[in-house]
Amino acid sequence: MNGYLVVINGKPKGPYSLEEMKQLSITPGTFVRKQGMDDFKEAHAVEELRELLGFSYLKTAPQYFAGFDQRLLATAIDHFMILAIYTMLILLSFLFITGKDERLMAFLAPMPLIFLAKLVYGSWAEGSARQATIGKKLLSIKVTDLEGSPIGFGQALGRNFAKVLSVIPLFFGYLYSFLNRKNQCWHDIAARTLVIKDRLL
Repeated sequence: MNGYLVVINGKPKGPYSLEEMKQLSITPGTFVRKQGMDDFKEAHAVEELRELLGFSYLKTAPQYFAGFDQRLLATAIDHFMILAIYTMLILLSFLFITGKDERLMAFLAPMPLIFLAKLVYGSWAEGSARQATIGKKLLSIKVTDLEGSPIGFGQALGRNFAKVLSVIPLFFGYLYSFLNRKNQCWHDIAARTLVIKDRLL
């Protein structure tokens, strides 16, 4: 898809070239999309269009929050992928370990590494420009600060460490998201973060 699709009267039209975009009545809040974009965005959120049309970036608070079911499924996907990689590495090690007891030890001893890998990977992914692990990315949700901006690795690491707050009281910290209007769990509140989803047209 070359050029931009533009939502006009509620329907995507185009694609339009940059020259054609100048002739359209595009406002900062007009939804647009071009090749390489995951979803439609408001025109002011696209740097190229800000420069072309003279818009300023309008920072607005997030309004679309990821539900408990989306977050749980994203976590399950991430754990499955890490567990699958762990299992493959263990099976490869069995090529060099023949004893039954040694194989059992080789499987069980490194198991805490799964949680360490999830901590490091989750913090790195959520603190990166993508703002999401693979599981979250597949479900079109991401981690932001309270204003919808990306968080850094330090804040993401603190958020993931704070998950112990949500786990200790029999996982009530996770269930608290049903009582919070922004669907925040206790670790989100502690780290001052949100998990948001893309706006749907």
